[in-house]
Amino acid sequence: MPGSDHLRLVDLDHAPGERLALAAYRSDFQERQWTIAGQDSWKLERGQSFQEPGFESWEAFSLGHWDEALRLIEGERDYLRDFSAKNAARGTDLFRVRVVEKPLSAYLHWELHLLRLRAECGEKIRVVGPEAISGLESARLLPEILTLGEVTYRIQYTEQGALDGAVRFTDPQVAADWGDFIRDLYDTGEDLSAYFDREVRHLPPPE
Repeated sequence: MPGSDHLRLVDLDHAPGERLALAAYRSDFQERQWTIAGQDSWKLERGQSFQEPGFESWEAFSLGHWDEALRLIEGERDYLRDFSAKNAARGTDLFRVRVVEKPLSAYLHWELHLLRLRAECGEKIRVVGPEAISGLESARLLPEILTLGEVTYRIQYTEQGALDGAVRFTDPQVAADWGDFIRDLYDTGEDLSAYFDREVRHLPPPE
């Protein structure tokens, strides 16, 4: 289990990084994603509840319109399939580790439906429980992290849980360390599709 070898990973507060506002973060990531081929991406999702204003499926979910939220997720299939194919053509694999606590938050219940679709469309996603990282969270939860090649983004959120940009770290060693850490978690995780079929598919709509 990942642990003592990576204790230094929890403290990015003192590493040299640049704060990017939301628009700048999105622009920076997209530019790097589509101009430099052959970069794998590793993402760690730790938080159990977020807000995604502007995303139609989340908007429907937040209003209690569960069937509509699921219909809108399915409507993303062609886009996500094309997105994964475009990355694959450039030699980029998209990996994601989702930390899942029980009982599921309403948000995570919704997000797991979206992640199942992402997995069906080519993203490589696995699930771990909080016990996989418990040795690293004595002081606070691990951050949300996204690496792309030699760049690392510590994703930032508002107090309400809405995406609010990122801190960008360009030290290749930071990306290597975090990429290795997330890869270790990925290797111990459960395939998202199998987890979904066992733990999520049968659940009634979240309240």
